[in-house]
Amino acid sequence: MRLSYMYEQILFHPKWYHYLYILVLLPMALLYGIGMWIRRKTAKRNDFGIPIISVGNLIVGGSGKTPFVIALASRYDKVTIVSRGYGRQSKGLIEVSYQGEVLTDVIQSGDEAMLMAQSLQHASVIVSEDRSKGIMLAKQQGASLIILDDGFNQVGIEKFEIILEPMRIENYLPFPAGPFREFFFCKYMADIVVKEGRDFFRKVIYKNLQERMLLVTAISDPERLNVYLPKGVIQKIYLPDHDYFDEKELMYLMKEHQAESLLVTQKDEVKMKSFKLPLSKMKLELDINKDIFQKIEEYVEGYRREKQD
Repeated sequence: MRLSYMYEQILFHPKWYHYLYILVLLPMALLYGIGMWIRRKTAKRNDFGIPIISVGNLIVGGSGKTPFVIALASRYDKVTIVSRGYGRQSKGLIEVSYQGEVLTDVIQSGDEAMLMAQSLQHASVIVSEDRSKGIMLAKQQGASLIILDDGFNQVGIEKFEIILEPMRIENYLPFPAGPFREFFFCKYMADIVVKEGRDFFRKVIYKNLQERMLLVTAISDPERLNVYLPKGVIQKIYLPDHDYFDEKELMYLMKEHQAESLLVTQKDEVKMKSFKLPLSKMKLELDINKDIFQKIEEYVEGYRREKQD
């Protein structure tokens, strides 16, 4: 079992025997949480003169941010998504897509940014470690709205804060003893806390299912997929979050397990575009409470009226 997967168990699904490690890491976790709290309270927020919606979470790993961003961006024209581009093998500012036209590959963009670019026919996607540079480029290109992907910890930017909260949390401690990037009560500093099971629900659509499928995925906390897996999964292969796949290795694993296809998420699929392997696909969509979109629209319209006055 890979070390990163064992550590994910401590973060997301701790057993009784994991609490010894958690206690050892607790002092560092408290210091980290305090440092992040001070950083947030002392930060000066820069207003870029354009409505910015931040979609983030407090927990490392997936919480539905990417499908939420896709659903939100699809409701607006002249919208640009600015992301860090996690997992990409590049640095600096890169235009992933412009008004729906994909301009680079997944190695340069990262898997999540590429998925957003391919899913949105009219939006633009920019990746940059320095989000401010991405915002400025989006403004120069005529964007009327910016969505900041995973932007809650970007404390120096004036924005409308949305926090996504998973349905179930088993460890409430900050990193490295737990999965939280800041103390859990920092969520109350957001404008909206959107909780799974209350404000949004997941829906999985399957394509090309087979009788014998090998689940292969490179996402954080891969066990969260278990409740959505269809019949026919004969084995599960977990890689580190955002990791890339080796086609020959996957071909060998398929033969070893006598699998008819690889079962993958959309995030995994964008990294297999050139692979000549049979794929079964899991597409995640969110059913989001209309009240959430109404609150977001009130912010956008209110911001624009304020700037016009």
